[in-house]
Amino acid sequence: MNDIVAARIAAAKWRAEQEKRRRAELAAARRAGLARRHAAKLRRLAEAADNLSFAASGA
Repeated sequence: MNDIVAARIAAAKWRAEQEKRRRAELAAARRAGLARRHAAKLRRLAEAADNLSFAASGA
């Protein structure tokens, strides 16, 4: 009986560790994606600022 309980506890710990690892991997991917999107946004804003025309006619 104690062997069964110990096996269940070990399995639960293993599952919890796997879930923790999966969440950490997803969080890292999320951070990387956010950084890429932010960099792309800054590039777009910089390009838009370079393309501005200060002519009085707005052309």
